[in-house]
Amino acid sequence: MHQNIQNLVNVAAKQERMVVGLMSGTSMDGLDIALCSIKGSGRDTKFELKAFTTVDYTHDFKEKILSIFSKEMVALETLCLLNAWVGKQHGKMVLDALASWKIAPKTVDMIASHGQTIYHAPKSLHPNSEYDPATLQIGDGDHIAVTTGILTLSDFRQKHVAAGGEGAPLAVYGDYLLCSHPTENRLLLNMGGIANFTYLSAGCNLDQVFSTDTGTGNTLMDAYTRTHFAPMAYDKGGAIAAAGKINTALLSRLKAHSFFNLTLPKTIGPELFNLEFLNEAQTSSHTLDISKEDVMATLNRFSAETISDCIQSSIPAGTKFNMYSSGGGMHNPVLMGHLTSLLPDATLYSSDVIGINPDAKEAILFALLANEAVAGTPLFAGGHATKIPITMGKMSFPL
Repeated sequence: MHQNIQNLVNVAAKQERMVVGLMSGTSMDGLDIALCSIKGSGRDTKFELKAFTTVDYTHDFKEKILSIFSKEMVALETLCLLNAWVGKQHGKMVLDALASWKIAPKTVDMIASHGQTIYHAPKSLHPNSEYDPATLQIGDGDHIAVTTGILTLSDFRQKHVAAGGEGAPLAVYGDYLLCSHPTENRLLLNMGGIANFTYLSAGCNLDQVFSTDTGTGNTLMDAYTRTHFAPMAYDKGGAIAAAGKINTALLSRLKAHSFFNLTLPKTIGPELFNLEFLNEAQTSSHTLDISKEDVMATLNRFSAETISDCIQSSIPAGTKFNMYSSGGGMHNPVLMGHLTSLLPDATLYSSDVIGINPDAKEAILFALLANEAVAGTPLFAGGHATKIPITMGKMSFPL
């Protein structure tokens, strides 16, 4: 037996595995690195977050990614070069994080790398009936594995698409494994660039789990901030939105897009929700002359209303539930204030309350997917449904 295969068998047979989860979302603010101790698999999974950090991307790093991010036409050479380069950079960031935690790489069993999404094409977004949904993340797993010397699982979203899904949201799997409760209705809301949620009714069975993207979380607000309030990268503390007034004409036009009438569950990305989308809405609503603060206030409310509309259309009216938030949007008090008023049946908490660091959550979830790939069984075809139960993650050996 090849040594790589023997090592994989040994990792799968362990009672406890050390897994590094990596996540970089569409906000592109940095790489989340979560060192997790994971015991068991499936509904018996137990995890402990041993260490966590976010490595901020430099301006140069962001500019390299932005040159190919969410664009229909890019330089193929640049895409090819960055796929390898991002993988190497992520590998170096992992090694630096482990060194800062005084953790020897040889004690880590696996890395679970989401990669950097550069294009997401659900069926609703691309008009070509010849093709299925597609999604693309760069940061090649082989380069991470060779750079770190650690078994790496990556490219998780491809299996989801291959099995009949649209590549997102994947949080449903980890949410179900870690957050189901026998007596409490729970909604797990993650507000990254795109917002998504998983709804777990009390004591829910597999066929009752529901997950969907709702639309924009921070992506429009971040893009607008970078363009009009540089060098700020995002609306810290919601200060810009708080200084403006919501423009109802613009808000109504933003919400009029056909995406919001699609049948749930659904998925989307910055390929739709970008500054061109905003400019078209402002032009058609005759709001090009409103203040930049008013635009930001309206974008903030737009995210909140589309999140709450989607939640309320997915849960029976009058159902009381606890909502546990994660992602960058939870740090925006203006956005959270809107959600509190728009969701009277919800009691809002940080996911910290149920033992999940809200900033580390997505990195943790990919660590769980890697754990299931080597030690579990195919995961249920729930949420944004795949046709068959699946395991996700391509394996890259260090040798």
